[in-house]
Amino acid sequence: MATGFASGAGEPARLTLEAWADLDEDEAGELVDGRVEEEEIPSVLHAAVVAWLMRVLGVWASLRGGRVFGSELKLGMRAQERGRKPDVSMYLPGARLPARGSPMAKANRPPGVVIEVTSPRPRDARRDRIEKLGEYARFGVRFTWILDPQVRGLEIFELGRDGRYAVALSASEGVHEAPGCEGLSLDLDALWRELDELPEEEDEGQAGTAER
Repeated sequence: MATGFASGAGEPARLTLEAWADLDEDEAGELVDGRVEEEEIPSVLHAAVVAWLMRVLGVWASLRGGRVFGSELKLGMRAQERGRKPDVSMYLPGARLPARGSPMAKANRPPGVVIEVTSPRPRDARRDRIEKLGEYARFGVRFTWILDPQVRGLEIFELGRDGRYAVALSASEGVHEAPGCEGLSLDLDALWRELDELPEEEDEGQAGTAER
């Protein structure tokens, strides 16, 4: 079984990518320089956005031979000693998929699309918009989406030949075809309507009934 590697006296052992990949599902966290870094705590709003993405992308990909995964898929970026768990990952039609028994994607098989749904905490927003964006570019992810349900905006970045991302789409409303995904329509107005159906506060009466 994969293990960590030794560190200085009194310091916890640093994890290898293999050891991180072997962690139980209930042990949350991403791998940054041999340490498990705390993940953001998802809200109901965050979960609703991810569910919408999985549904919309899943239908499109399944008809074309692509595959969509949730945050359980661990991406091992060996050259960077980083392990990330995007909210949504999509292998585009025709791409080589990670082996079914593999606990994480191989370093030479980055997804065609990764999606991060941002949270309102500044630390999490910085991680998604700056740290992870650079990591995904170096890993070779062709498209990185950042969806912000707080400001209701979607940004899609496309990797250029220079190894850097450029904005391929920036939108807050309307229906748009996803760059690099012919036939994949993103109806942002429909997404926002779904989010508006969520209650702003929990109904205390219903909560009390559920507890009983």
